[in-house]
Amino acid sequence: MKKIAIIGAGSCGTALAIALGRSRESHRLSLWVHGADVLAGLRKCHQNSVYLPGMRIPEGIEVTGNLGEALAGAQIVLGVMPSAHARTLYAAMLPHLEARGAADRIFVSATKGLEQNSLARMSTVISETMGQKFGSRVAALSGPSFALEVARGDPTAVVIAAGDLHVATEIQHEFSSSTLRLYTNDDIVGVEFGGAVKNVIALAAGVCAGLGLGANTIAALITRGLSEMTRLALALGGRRDTLSGLAGLGDLVLTATGSLSRNRSVGVELGKGRKLPEILRQMRMVAEGVGTTSATVALARKHKVDMPITEQMYAVLHEGRAPSDAIRELMERPLTRE
Repeated sequence: MKKIAIIGAGSCGTALAIALGRSRESHRLSLWVHGADVLAGLRKCHQNSVYLPGMRIPEGIEVTGNLGEALAGAQIVLGVMPSAHARTLYAAMLPHLEARGAADRIFVSATKGLEQNSLARMSTVISETMGQKFGSRVAALSGPSFALEVARGDPTAVVIAAGDLHVATEIQHEFSSSTLRLYTNDDIVGVEFGGAVKNVIALAAGVCAGLGLGANTIAALITRGLSEMTRLALALGGRRDTLSGLAGLGDLVLTATGSLSRNRSVGVELGKGRKLPEILRQMRMVAEGVGTTSATVALARKHKVDMPITEQMYAVLHEGRAPSDAIRELMERPLTRE
């Protein structure tokens, strides 16, 4: 029986703990929690009232605020932290892992974002932080999966990607259940870029909704946004078929249209005329698309990839461009073929 250490107890980490906890006979679970209020609530009433209220975590899951305790004996480490904190947290895990050996440990990243300064994907952050000894077996979990629906037990299909398909297959068998279905993929580049960049397009879709624009606009935005995501992924070594699957199109449709999407919600408020700092001050959960927009623009410029929607989203977020002006600039670009 394998032990899975889930590092991060936001909405997604809590939901995965609940989903994996439904099949406790096949593995043991620990959940590392950062916030003292979240930790107290999980220990007292087995609920994360801050990030996922009303959803009870199964009995028997070890809940702790101590990284060493969470990682002790874990064969699988599932990282579900915000991208801005990933490198720091993985570095903090390293001494605990070195003390216990077990170099065959698998790291699974469920963080859908890019690191701001390095522009790195999360699997790269893990490998760089852990080194060859501990960072060689790395996978990425992505796809259309709102935390509340995963926790509720709604049938959900996602992708587990790793350069070594044996690693992906091992996680597939460990995580899959009657409510959570995993598909394997060896294109970890495409899967991670799909999961990260779709948040940028979801922000833009929210802006359109906030402006009161209709289905024509949203459909066009999603379609052209997918083209941008695909171009960037291809330029960086990903595959087109990956972006047309669950980790690309599937996650994009969910995040750009679903009412539970944090990124879309931020965009809606921007479209209504509110300023970004004010919106973010009222959020405890992280909208990964805000930071990912800057990283995506930097990557696109570096690799000379045309990403007009992403560029306009960056201008709205960081240069004060009015959302209506951004839409007009997109519509008045030089005409071209599809």
